[in-house]
Amino acid sequence: MASAKTEREAPFSLDSYYVSEKLGFVLPDPLENLPSYYQPWMDIALRLPELLHSNELRSHVNKMPLLSTRFLKDHRELRLAHLVLSMITMGYVWQEGENNTVEMLPRNLAVPYWEVSQCLGLPPILTHADAVLANWKRKDPEGPFDMENLEVLVRIPGGDSVKGFFLVTLLVELAAVPAIRSIPTVINGVRCGHMEAVAKALENISQSIQDMNDALKLMHVYVDPSVFYGDMRIYLSGWKDNPSMPKGLVYEGVQTEPIKYSGGSAAQSSVLQCFDELLGVKHEDKSRAFLTCMRSYMPPAHRKLIQDISVQPSLRDFVQQQANDYLNKVFDVCVSKLLAFRSYHINVVSRFITVPAARARQLRKNSQDSEGEIVSRAPISLEDRGTGGSGIMTFLKTVRDKTEVIFLPQTSQNDS
Repeated sequence: MASAKTEREAPFSLDSYYVSEKLGFVLPDPLENLPSYYQPWMDIALRLPELLHSNELRSHVNKMPLLSTRFLKDHRELRLAHLVLSMITMGYVWQEGENNTVEMLPRNLAVPYWEVSQCLGLPPILTHADAVLANWKRKDPEGPFDMENLEVLVRIPGGDSVKGFFLVTLLVELAAVPAIRSIPTVINGVRCGHMEAVAKALENISQSIQDMNDALKLMHVYVDPSVFYGDMRIYLSGWKDNPSMPKGLVYEGVQTEPIKYSGGSAAQSSVLQCFDELLGVKHEDKSRAFLTCMRSYMPPAHRKLIQDISVQPSLRDFVQQQANDYLNKVFDVCVSKLLAFRSYHINVVSRFITVPAARARQLRKNSQDSEGEIVSRAPISLEDRGTGGSGIMTFLKTVRDKTEVIFLPQTSQNDS
């Protein structure tokens, strides 16, 4: 009993969750190259846009040697291998658009991809952890984390908008770092009744969420909605809840039955799920089920952090018990910032998915192809769904509305 009590009273810390002090959930200093043995993978991955444009990717992959994964020595090599194999896989599946998909991923790609995925505890499909958290470098290693000094390692088709989409999302993750660092302070403050520490940490979290919102606004500067919708989006789509691939995908040499995996989704970011658990946001059953499913697309240590935050003493109950006006206010400000972020995200999704989808439908209806770039590879079957497979606007609005519910009683968000 004594050891259990000691464990309960140990200060909550981020040390065991592979969270970087400076970069949060972002992988520090991703590798740019794999050992020379894996050059066949790198050669194809670094030519993805070109090979997809010429419809030659599948033929190149089919000629690729079956390589052993035993020469991948450490976590960063495994992460780069997963990124590279993920990007190749998305290109292989969607090379011809949604009307000529494949039913089977060839053995020379599927087997090493599966093995790397098993080592990392990630699924064998492109995830947020790949495309954003492990897909970056600084041009000047000593320079700042800004759009001018950042570059992506591997691209899908879409030109500068691809770089913009992945790197703006990276900047949103980086803006969240002070908030992630403040979570242990909140939890430990609640445990020991340290109201001032909790209040200060909540102020830090509020500012961090505001900074995330400001970073997200850069999406409108660096990403062309028609390019995102017409060129990029299909390569982020998965084979679960996708009418184009109703059976899923067979990973040859791994199993004989097809498997279904969701495509990339902002819900695969650990940041907002950490905030929800900390603040006490309770999502409705369908939304909660989707968000919980998305945790399996996160690195295992990050999903464990979310789970461990969820079983801590309730912050919201603590705030109400203190009956302190200042603490009430900083809690509600924090909620209002999270609410504002989610509302702005809906605005972004509307501009990048809903509006182009309506435009594409109209173009098809009018049988006009003068602006065919909008519908070139745009997945018709996913017009009203996210790449993760969710009914995107309904999902986002429901999640936002459930965030609003946690404002403290007899207070108004206008007070914040």
